[in-house]
Amino acid sequence: MVGTFITLEGPEGAGKTVLARRLADALAARGHTVQLTREPGGTALGERLRTLLLGGDSALAIDPRADALLFNGARAQLVAEVIGPALDAGEVVLCARFADSTLAYQGYGAGLPVEELRAIARVATGGRRPDRTILLDVAPEVGIRRKTPDAHNRFESGFDLDFHRRVRAGFLELAREEPDRWRVIDSTRHVDPVFEDVLAAALEVL
Repeated sequence: MVGTFITLEGPEGAGKTVLARRLADALAARGHTVQLTREPGGTALGERLRTLLLGGDSALAIDPRADALLFNGARAQLVAEVIGPALDAGEVVLCARFADSTLAYQGYGAGLPVEELRAIARVATGGRRPDRTILLDVAPEVGIRRKTPDAHNRFESGFDLDFHRRVRAGFLELAREEPDRWRVIDSTRHVDPVFEDVLAAALEVL
């Protein structure tokens, strides 16, 4: 039996981490075996790369291609070690960010060719694709303001608003291209109604 793969995507400050945890708890309460993970991270290698890639050191200059390759390196390990085995065991996998983030950030945001990034992602994921992707949509002016400056990651502290606007537009474009896979949810609202919509979007594929 093959499991169900659900990802949560969105700009900075959209609430992915909080909502992924709530969704995992809600699905587990309904009897599903749930594997909750995140990108970059979820493995020993991935967590080390996360520190490098998301650290608040905006002085660390990483070329967009290097960014894309490092994120995909963490992704390959996560698929091999966590996501693939859990899906093969029939579990529900919830992942905060996946390959679509690289398309949005390094593609639409930083200007790398999206089709080249898709090809790299296919190698990293072994062709694994989410059954449902939930886009928590929020304007960057709102999302970035939700976090205190000392909690900002490298993308929040080192990239301007125009970059984050392109990222958001990229996510929305990806959702328009695959309406069967994506559900777009307004994440500017209070967390409770947002979560109800997230849960409904997940239950559609379970």
